Amino acid sequence: MWMSDMVPPGQASGSRPRERRAAASLSNQWMSLVLEELDHGVVLLNGAGRVLHTNLAARASLEDNHPLELVGQHLRARLLTDAVPLAEALEGAEASGRRCLLRLGDDRAECGKANVVVVPLNRDVSQAAVLLILERRQLCGDLAAQWFALRYQLTPAETEVLKALSNGVKPTEVAQRQGVAISTVRSQIQSIRAKSGADSIGELMRQLALLPPLVSSLRPAKLVN
Repeated sequence: MWMSDMVPPGQASGSRPRERRAAASLSNQWMSLVLEELDHGVVLLNGAGRVLHTNLAARASLEDNHPLELVGQHLRARLLTDAVPLAEALEGAEASGRRCLLRLGDDRAECGKANVVVVPLNRDVSQAAVLLILERRQLCGDLAAQWFALRYQLTPAETEVLKALSNGVKPTEVAQRQGVAISTVRSQIQSIRAKSGADSIGELMRQLALLPPLVSSLRPAKLVN
């Protein structure tokens, strides 16, 4: 063994914990960056509702009339009718490891309705936490649509039609919004289907649904920590 490779026992025992802490810190940074790239809102919190982490998509959703809202460091239901189901779901996840799907909100309220998946994080950890996964407000994000358009060489007009269809807009309304005849939109849809190999609009939407849920790199500055 080379002399430079020899480390005194005291130094070795002290350096290893520092290396482990550094590795854990770097791993946490990577995980935070990974979560920021997902187009699904992710909220990490404890059973009392105290928020430990939110990603970009979650912050955008919670600021856009979602049935849940951030109040300081705590997550709250906007409607009183959702407060008890939310509290019970968080307590059940933290204490009993129970998963569930919450349907929050009301169509008559400004916040509308939204699905939230509650996932307990209580295995092989010293302290349990709860993960909330928010549903996407649209089938296909702008970045995924742009990738899809680039892959199949869609025209700019076809790309806009694709984005509208993925947001649930009907072809007749797309034509009205773009100020063109419905026949033009139908021709564009037919072209998109031909280029992508989709034999129907439903199949086209299925292809979009299977795209990786990544957010656009053009992020609102106020939402970036």
